[in-house]
Amino acid sequence: MVVLIDTVSDKQVRPRHPEKAHRPDAQSPPKPDWIRVRAPNTRGYADTRKIVKENGLVTVCEEAGCPNIGECWDKKHATFMIMGDTCTRACAFCNVKTGMPDGLDPQEPEHVAEAVRKLGLAHVVITSVDRDDLADGGAEHFARTIRAIRAQCPTTTIEILTPDFLRKDGALEVVVAARPDVFNHNLETVPSGYLTVRPGARYFHSIRLLQRVKEIDPTIFTKSGIMVGLGEERHEVLQVMDDLRSADVDFLTIGQYLQPTRKHHAVMRYVTPDEFAGYEKVAYTKGFLMVSASPLTRSSHHAGEDFARLKAAREARTA
Repeated sequence: MVVLIDTVSDKQVRPRHPEKAHRPDAQSPPKPDWIRVRAPNTRGYADTRKIVKENGLVTVCEEAGCPNIGECWDKKHATFMIMGDTCTRACAFCNVKTGMPDGLDPQEPEHVAEAVRKLGLAHVVITSVDRDDLADGGAEHFARTIRAIRAQCPTTTIEILTPDFLRKDGALEVVVAARPDVFNHNLETVPSGYLTVRPGARYFHSIRLLQRVKEIDPTIFTKSGIMVGLGEERHEVLQVMDDLRSADVDFLTIGQYLQPTRKHHAVMRYVTPDEFAGYEKVAYTKGFLMVSASPLTRSSHHAGEDFARLKAAREARTA
């Protein structure tokens, strides 16, 4: 269970999620055996953590409490979270700190590129907090980070996982113009869950965002993902698949929602591995180039290997 408070430098204690601090506890059922993961304690994990800290970087692996951090960091795979560690949204599922963020660090793009070089990454994933406080939602910062990585690591492929840039006219175009290899934006849940799970977002805006990427640059792979176990029905998950395919999305991820703290949305149920396998099979029949569906699937888990498979699937389809 993740602690709900942060200890800051002046020794004062503040809530990590002030908007959730006074909510009643939401009780989730015990985790089944298929959710268990090992604690991170390998040499590779320690080396990755050192490089991240030396460059003053934030990772979504740590901030969101990802269960795969031990496996990924052991392989020197880390998902960098740019634009700070504080999000302007307050999604009911997310463990990233919420509040008013600090200003952008103009040196951050170069620091991220340097870490990518030191880790020797063939494929890197860059995500961010939501920055509704910025006029462009952080679009130019994303673009600068992509360009910095290209300059230092020209052979590294780049995957970005962006916010929705809601009400930020022209922001998406700035990011797409920097030409990431994969543009990922997660829907997170089915439409009926948005008011309780993702209240600051709009489902059809996110669908349109992904569709617009393809309209601007059809060569960029698009990707999206949802969590299950939040109370959705099977037919709703299948409808999400259809909506994403109507936007020509290439890659779908489906993973089990895990409750970060008792102040977050409860797990309504744990979806079985067989059900995940069924979702994967159906998704492929609907035309996705790549599908990853399992209890521990996360957006950037095995991203490098999946990118190679994604390219191969496109080449096979167009041959």
